[in-house]
Amino acid sequence: FVLFLSLQPGASLEQTHIFVLAHILRRPIIVYGVKYYKSFRGETLGYTRFQGVYLPLLWEQSFCWKSPIALGYTRGHFSALVAMENDGFDNRGAGANLNTDDDVTVTFLPLVDSERKLLHIHFLSAQEMGNEEQQEKLLREWLDCCVTEGGVLVAMQKSSRRRNHPLVTQMVEKWLDGYRQIRPCASLSDGEEEEEEEDE
Repeated sequence: FVLFLSLQPGASLEQTHIFVLAHILRRPIIVYGVKYYKSFRGETLGYTRFQGVYLPLLWEQSFCWKSPIALGYTRGHFSALVAMENDGFDNRGAGANLNTDDDVTVTFLPLVDSERKLLHIHFLSAQEMGNEEQQEKLLREWLDCCVTEGGVLVAMQKSSRRRNHPLVTQMVEKWLDGYRQIRPCASLSDGEEEEEEEDE
């Protein structure tokens, strides 16, 4: 399929790029996106076909991370989707922040679309392609999954809390000190003070 696309002049390879990126990073990538791409007039031009799950299927599972990366796709552009830092209480729901450990933040990433259909898994072989139950089993093998209280299958994205390296903190402080030591300029108001000094 990939070779076929590469031989087509003007064929879009964005799905292939995401698939390759999943293999470079050795992590699943989940893309959430619009269903149709439209002209500047709002006319539907076709399906985007980017939304779905990209698994690093060419690697052994033991060499890969189970915590996925999330991307958003709209208007011909991809954007990284990152969880907000939340120091508040345990807020459950979409993108819930589970305080399982002080150093680890867990974010829920839905594996279903707005119609509760399982997201498409891209680049599956004929053997791996199957019914929805087989695809859900495949997702559970490659991702840390759970089901929310509302019955939504989600992948758990685990990330460590950001801590700056001491040298980075020191460098930023040194840089800020340079600005803190700058003396403020005397402000002039319409040149009045300047004229008074000249008269003396």
